[in-house]
Amino acid sequence: MRDLLCLWDIKPGQRARVVKLTAKGSMRRRLLDLGLVGGTLVECLGESPSGDPRAYLIRGAVIAIRSRDCRDILVYEEV
Repeated sequence: MRDLLCLWDIKPGQRARVVKLTAKGSMRRRLLDLGLVGGTLVECLGESPSGDPRAYLIRGAVIAIRSRDCRDILVYEEV
């Protein structure tokens, strides 16, 4: 069985599928509006020079997400 990870555990070049969001309130709404719903494929494209945020390809759009927000996005790594 695969381990449940947070999105921040996915490194540049890796892909993952969203399992669920643990965020609350307005941040949850924002993540849902970005298309982060169960089953969505997400690819980590890279990270900023400081390492935070990272860029993710989500439903055809490149979105930068901070580490603290990624921790509320639970995923399975795609192999």
